Amino acid sequence: MASPSIVWFRDDLRVGDHPALHAAAERGEPIVCVYVFDEETDYSNADVFSDDSPGIRPNGGAAKWWLHHSLTALADQLDARGLSLTLRSGPAADVIAGLQRETKAGAVYWNRRYGLAERELDASIKTSLKEAGVEARSFQANLLFEPWTLRTGQGQPYKVFTPFWRACLGAPTPRHPLPAPSAGHVTGATGANGAKAVSSEELGDWGFLPTRPDWAAGLRDTWTPGEKAAHAELRAFEKEGLGDYQRERDFPSKDSTSRMSPRLRHGEMSPFQVWHGMRDASSADGAASFLREIGWREFAYHLLYHWPKLGTENMRPAFNAFPWNDPDPEVLGRWQQGQTGIPIVDAGMRELWQTGVMHNRIRMVTASFLVKNLLLDWRLGEAWFWDTLVDADPASNTMNWQWVAGSGADAAPYFRVFNPELQAKKFDGGGEYINQYVPEAGTPGYPEPIVDLGESRKRALAAYETIRGS
Repeated sequence: MASPSIVWFRDDLRVGDHPALHAAAERGEPIVCVYVFDEETDYSNADVFSDDSPGIRPNGGAAKWWLHHSLTALADQLDARGLSLTLRSGPAADVIAGLQRETKAGAVYWNRRYGLAERELDASIKTSLKEAGVEARSFQANLLFEPWTLRTGQGQPYKVFTPFWRACLGAPTPRHPLPAPSAGHVTGATGANGAKAVSSEELGDWGFLPTRPDWAAGLRDTWTPGEKAAHAELRAFEKEGLGDYQRERDFPSKDSTSRMSPRLRHGEMSPFQVWHGMRDASSADGAASFLREIGWREFAYHLLYHWPKLGTENMRPAFNAFPWNDPDPEVLGRWQQGQTGIPIVDAGMRELWQTGVMHNRIRMVTASFLVKNLLLDWRLGEAWFWDTLVDADPASNTMNWQWVAGSGADAAPYFRVFNPELQAKKFDGGGEYINQYVPEAGTPGYPEPIVDLGESRKRALAAYETIRGS
């Protein structure tokens, strides 16, 4: 009698280089693929989480939009191989246990996540399955280097990027990507007369897409989520953008970035596929520069693994006493809406709202403006980015905000205050980027600056002096 394998999809919405799916195919039994929506679960009374756990964080609105379309694309990829994607909602532990009983599965496979709450939840599920006599295995799929494998000479986790990246480059070469299972070599679980063995919820019932107002028009114009589109974009970048990447990646009007961040965030492409694709690229300088950016993603997850409260607490305790301004809804709202009167800042915030992403150089400029010129807590900005970025990443987003604020690992010195006007002259000298998103800049209808850049810089430095010795 068949004993199916369950493959639990999470942040790995692909069929290529998917170790859990590969293991299920190797096992040779029918496969049940499942995605569990458990963001609405109240885990406040759950006994699987430690006191240090920040809990499961729900996706923001833009990431949910992406997730809807990426799940649709994944279902198509699976269907082409004779498999079905089952959708279930509810507490993940209950859903997985119930699905195992329902299908009499003999194995449950998934790829690892690295936040503390996710790890604790996964460990609890693995223990329960094994106690029930079910094989339960997790796999390395979404990081090149597991966070516990890299340590300093003193045996401590890394806090500085450069030696961390040096250790990565000195480690064994990441494995080659695994092939996607082909049609005819995998079998979906079926019931009587070929009917689907398990029922599935409707993706549209999960409410991932906006209705009124429909704020996602710009996202639809900018992106095509899914594994196939991810590979097409990477090939286009290798062919057209990689050669100029090192020279032009800081210029927001240039089409010289890879657009891989949401692909990696949702697992439509694995870092192993990117790594080996870049290693084989013709532009060695561009590839090395780009892979270093992949290294920053690895570093972010290294930090998140070892400092689980990266998204909620300052890594540098001295910043717990930092004299942030009380949040003024009007001031914060003008920053969010791109109405600060500082053109390069407003361009970045409008790009974010329209496209779900923001050029990396401009992310630093807009973040610095919030935490240093407006003296608002970095967590306010991080929360807005979390809700509006299609690539909102639990590790990279929080690490980058703490870096800009000066409160994190390997952080920029607090006295480094990005001057938006100088940044605009240096990286948007012709005004193409600003004109695209803030065409009214310089006209009577454009608002006056919300703060004086020089005076606000002085206030920021004075605020920093209050904690410098602590």
